[in-house]
Amino acid sequence: MHLVSQYRLFAVPSALLKTIVLSTAVISTVILSGCASKPQINNVTRYATAPDYYTVRSGDTLSGIAARYGLGYVSVAEMNDIASPYRIYVGQSLRLKDSGSRRSTTTQAVTQAAPIQRQTVQLPTTSTKPAAPVAANIPTAPVSSSKVSALRWVKPSNGSVIQNFNLANNIKGIRYAGNIGDAIYAAADGQVVYAADGLKEYGNLILIKHVNGYISAYAHNSKMNVKSGDNVTAGQKIAEMGASGTSRTMLEFQVRLDGKPIDPTSVLPVN
Repeated sequence: MHLVSQYRLFAVPSALLKTIVLSTAVISTVILSGCASKPQINNVTRYATAPDYYTVRSGDTLSGIAARYGLGYVSVAEMNDIASPYRIYVGQSLRLKDSGSRRSTTTQAVTQAAPIQRQTVQLPTTSTKPAAPVAANIPTAPVSSSKVSALRWVKPSNGSVIQNFNLANNIKGIRYAGNIGDAIYAAADGQVVYAADGLKEYGNLILIKHVNGYISAYAHNSKMNVKSGDNVTAGQKIAEMGASGTSRTMLEFQVRLDGKPIDPTSVLPVN
């Protein structure tokens, strides 16, 4: 009897231990199952909804903008006719959704500029004498005549010239005198790619992209009448003269060919 009683004393704890072990296993299984399901919720990549157009801000890059909306930067570049190395400007309007009509409002508007200009813009009267005097005013590398002939240029201001192109003195264009509010004109047909004051030394600055690698710049304006993305024609008023970014009222007009400054007199009319 003493042995039987001793056995019964140990039998009850053994059954209780099995119950505890089974309960612990069930609870552990539930906890592990719940934990295993959580990572699946966080595996979904989320992008911001892409607008039809996006205005470039300071610090933006083409690849960064595309990544923000889950787009390929090459596709965004093609939609906006931006070639490698994919440079963009503060204030530039970028198309993010292809509506199928972008070429009719951008590229074709620029490439068909010459016929439109010939129909609507009266160019200054030019002499019938040979063009030798124009060639004599080119102190830098000559500009291809075939490229120049694709555009029709007009003077951007009616003011008198106070400084001419001189790279040795860091004058990268022509500086015109005038009064605050005097009209500033687009020198050739093209598309505005920048209209802002992000470069302090130029104040309110407008950049217009033309065909054949030309870009014209209009600095120190008091007022800008166009914005990035606008198509303009030669002789159209785009701004008013001012003194932003400089110490006197003037227009600094520059022309760049394939990114390099050239003497504007090589493309502007003589008179």
